Amino acid sequence: MTSIFQTAMGPDFHRLHPALRRRFSVGLDSGEACTGRGVMDRIWHGPAFVKPFLALGATRNILVPRTGRDIPFVIENVPYADTHGRETVSFVRTFDLPGRARRFDAQMVLGPRGDRILDYLGTHQHLASDLHFHAEPDGSLLIRSGTHRFREGPVDVRVPELVGATAEVREAYDERAGRFRIRVRVVNRYVGPLFGYEGSFAVSYTDVRARGVRPGLRPVREEARA
Repeated sequence: MTSIFQTAMGPDFHRLHPALRRRFSVGLDSGEACTGRGVMDRIWHGPAFVKPFLALGATRNILVPRTGRDIPFVIENVPYADTHGRETVSFVRTFDLPGRARRFDAQMVLGPRGDRILDYLGTHQHLASDLHFHAEPDGSLLIRSGTHRFREGPVDVRVPELVGATAEVREAYDERAGRFRIRVRVVNRYVGPLFGYEGSFAVSYTDVRARGVRPGLRPVREEARA
């Protein structure tokens, strides 16, 4: 059984900690979904002028315009076939912030060459990013974003560096605590850090073939272009 993440990483996948290998083996072959529940020790954003852009993205469940500490957190990784027949794994993150929960939605598919993951962001998948997965020497996982594209109707353009950003995700398994630890940073080349969070969570696995995909998890619109 091979997940889209194992395919993209190739032999490097086997250098991951066993708990990370299990977590990133979720897919249609395994028939498993993974739900993580924990706490974000910190959610932060950059300078004040960044907040309106985060707020705009939040209208489509992209990024989070709020800051906070000790925020309850859920991540849902559920595999399914999208309307274009591609194996997809959801990365839907819900932050239980005071007053109102916020979501950060992404849906991942295997890139057309099989060597990277294509990450569609938000409820309408207007933004898409190439993701590169690497196993670190200590068995942790490093994910870095590459090219970003904006797509709406006939529009299909590369997001320029001036307004774009690079995401870096580090995920590791803490054997002593029995929890996954995650740190996310989104940085603009010219402005600097824009947004991020760090915390820990425990996971549980369920049979997706028996439970299906819950309503509201899939995006409103699915983009066909890779």
